[in-house]
Amino acid sequence: MGGSGGSGYVGGMGGVRSYDVVAESAGAPGVVWALLLDVDTWPVWSRVDEAEDSPGGRVEVGTFRTFRTGKVVTKERITVLEAERRFGYEGVVNPQLTGYRATVDLTELPNGGTRIRWRGTYTARWGMRWFMKPYLQRYMGSIATGLADHAARADPRYR
Repeated sequence: MGGSGGSGYVGGMGGVRSYDVVAESAGAPGVVWALLLDVDTWPVWSRVDEAEDSPGGRVEVGTFRTFRTGKVVTKERITVLEAERRFGYEGVVNPQLTGYRATVDLTELPNGGTRIRWRGTYTARWGMRWFMKPYLQRYMGSIATGLADHAARADPRYR
């Protein structure tokens, strides 16, 4: 049920790059939203091996999340929480990227499902610039599709 959109970058060789992926889910926006907020579910539906909330498990603007995929550990700060509509975050620790900012926009579809648009901007480390653009497009596309598919299975309307 998922798919990915195009991507591009702004600026020259050392400029800011971006990815933009879209997936559609039969799951309702509330189900998709709940999965986005619950980092314990991320290893189930994404390529993330481990995920952890800030101490105390609070999910609010300014709190941190840590993710491990293989040997790579990243830390992100939540910047936007608009219930069932928009989730935003910025990279705080990332060995490959600087200035990383992303948003996940949820739009209810006429059939009650959800369109998930996940997009971000970043500057890649010098030696990784050529590699990161196509890699992140595929990687984030797989995450959006995994979220869409899992939300469809988790939606109580389909049990």
